[in-house]
Amino acid sequence: MTTAAIQPSWLNQALLKPWAKPLLWALCALPAVALFIGAATDQLGANPAEKLIRETGEWALRFLWLTLAVSPLRDVASLPGLLRHRRALGVTMFVYALLHFLAYAWLDKGLVVDDIARDVFKRNFILVGMLALLLLTPLALTSFNAAIRRLGGRNWQRLHKLVYAIALLGLLHFYWKKAAKNDLSEVAVYAAILAVLLGWRVMRKGGVLGMLRVR
Repeated sequence: MTTAAIQPSWLNQALLKPWAKPLLWALCALPAVALFIGAATDQLGANPAEKLIRETGEWALRFLWLTLAVSPLRDVASLPGLLRHRRALGVTMFVYALLHFLAYAWLDKGLVVDDIARDVFKRNFILVGMLALLLLTPLALTSFNAAIRRLGGRNWQRLHKLVYAIALLGLLHFYWKKAAKNDLSEVAVYAAILAVLLGWRVMRKGGVLGMLRVR
């Protein structure tokens, strides 16, 4: 093997630069900024509330899939520098999930707690979405070095294995929402991507139990 072959790629070197994280945060914020500008300038179509709720939810799923894609891409593309940015993607995913819930609670239910509670237990896809958000919250709150030190590495890893359950719940939430409109083409794409991301882990870890095991 030549020296050039074992040197980090230019992309991996770029991922390690001091400006890489600020650039990533800026890119992560772009969809929210675009939605905010669209809402402020009345450019979100005939039903801006529905557009905000749908788009924030789908961006939450996209960032969750991107977070899960970090480990496979790190190994397949030889980009260890990606790991430095996984936490930022995960936190971004939580922010979009929270915006999704707030848009629903405010724009659809007027922040009336009783109406929200009735809706949660009346419609399965909302119940599943709320469960995913509840499971996601402790992951977001512990996505900092101080939390890792306090919990201990193994306990922190056990907690963050919940991301797999959250991904499945998020996909189910998306499926039930789209099934009501008989529109499953997007769901199939998201499901296929998730199958690849989880399947890679199952094969690499020697089964589902291996994927869930903390080493």
